[in-house]
Amino acid sequence: MNKIAGKLPIIAFVFAAFAAFAFTSPQVSEYGLSGSNWINVTGLTPGPTTYQCNSDPQACTRQEPNLSAPVVKTGIFVNNMD
Repeated sequence: MNKIAGKLPIIAFVFAAFAAFAFTSPQVSEYGLSGSNWINVTGLTPGPTTYQCNSDPQACTRQEPNLSAPVVKTGIFVNNMD
């Protein structure tokens, strides 16, 4: 019993580390292509002063600044931040 009691802090630490990784959702970046420039729009709400995704079946924003990256939203990317 003393052997198990001596290892409880280590077991608790391992469990806490596991829980920290298991229950933390990864941050997804979001980029829109405006002309030939990629714009990081992570955390921005689409609107008239930021950017908009107009109706269209093509990719509006992607997870990375790369044309082969997974699509986050569809539509035509319109940059309103200039």
